[in-house]
Amino acid sequence: MKFPLYFSKKIAFSKDNKNNLSRIIVFIGRLSVALGVIVSLITVSTGLGSKTAIKERMADFSGHLSIKSKQSNNSYNSSPLSKEGFQLQKIKELPDVASTQQYVTASGILRNEHNFAGIIFKGIGPDFDHERFKKFLIAGNTPHVKEGFFNNGITISQKLASDLHLKIKDSIVAIFSKQDDKPLYRKFEVVGIYKTDIKMIDELYVIGGINHARKIQGLKNDEIGGVDVFLKNINDIDEDAPKIDQLVGYKNYTVKATDQYPQIMDFIAIFDTNIALIIIIMLVVVIINIVMVLLILIIERTNSIGMLKTLGASNGQIRAIFINYTLLIMIPGLVFGNLIGYSFLLLQKYFGIIKLNPENYYVEVVPVDLNPIYIMAISLGILLVSAVALILPSYLISKISPVKAIKYN
Repeated sequence: MKFPLYFSKKIAFSKDNKNNLSRIIVFIGRLSVALGVIVSLITVSTGLGSKTAIKERMADFSGHLSIKSKQSNNSYNSSPLSKEGFQLQKIKELPDVASTQQYVTASGILRNEHNFAGIIFKGIGPDFDHERFKKFLIAGNTPHVKEGFFNNGITISQKLASDLHLKIKDSIVAIFSKQDDKPLYRKFEVVGIYKTDIKMIDELYVIGGINHARKIQGLKNDEIGGVDVFLKNINDIDEDAPKIDQLVGYKNYTVKATDQYPQIMDFIAIFDTNIALIIIIMLVVVIINIVMVLLILIIERTNSIGMLKTLGASNGQIRAIFINYTLLIMIPGLVFGNLIGYSFLLLQKYFGIIKLNPENYYVEVVPVDLNPIYIMAISLGILLVSAVALILPSYLISKISPVKAIKYN
């Protein structure tokens, strides 16, 4: 073992240190490290957790990727997907693709004696992933559709149910219109109520049968207006989008869930700025406190520095001793900071202690991402940055004269 590290351990774990005048400063240094770790852990885990949770809510409703016809021109009324070059089977066989589901959309109005509301009727087919949608259901279920049959059941949002005073098994009239055609009236029965906490979805979307949507849009029985593609990992969305886009044909296009709601993505982007800002502030606080600890240790042990120089130790070796000593002092702070921070995050993950207003944050509970890589990176990062920050103040040791230090004692 090298001399500086050996000597650092000896003085760091010496029982005599418990009675030193510097023990209060050491305690403050450890406390600042622990608080820095706790705040950084919570900031990173909740920030990244929120980003992922919001993206997943968008994707679980409308697919990580959605294939549409270029004729739609961003309209809520589906145009039929072109079959030229469209290779749905190859898309399903891609290793990152979990599932696909077909749909047709039509814009309309729900109306009863209480109120009316503009809607997007999303007609789903037999391949609809009912299990994935269950997380959004607060009552009832989603309509089960069979090819060639008309299912009059619809699933509406809690917002629409509240505005229209609707509950399960209630009937409601929907009005649809196509350019230059008479309005089309359809009577539906409410079979389910959902809530995504995403305002742009909850205020508009109604889930119904694909055959009704085809009839409204004048599509043939084998035509579809779009395909939702679900990936195994939402973080692969940017990588997989170009691959899928090559399989949809030149008359169709692929849109990412993250691009369908740009205002939400702008909100999510704020998390990155907040995370970076808070971590920088915590690092500055930790560094200031640790540098103070180092300087006080140097002043307190001036006599020891003089003795070490007299015995032939170089300035570099003595500086290394005090830097190692200070970093060893930080370790209990890192350990307790990780224990406290991780315990709090576990409580939040499994018990949802802290709630949020979904109208502002798109989620009801603060989500947590317990990625061990982030936890290790925060602790190692604090140690590394502190080690670099201690180099400059440690040069004070070279200014100490061994003769004066021993004479001072």
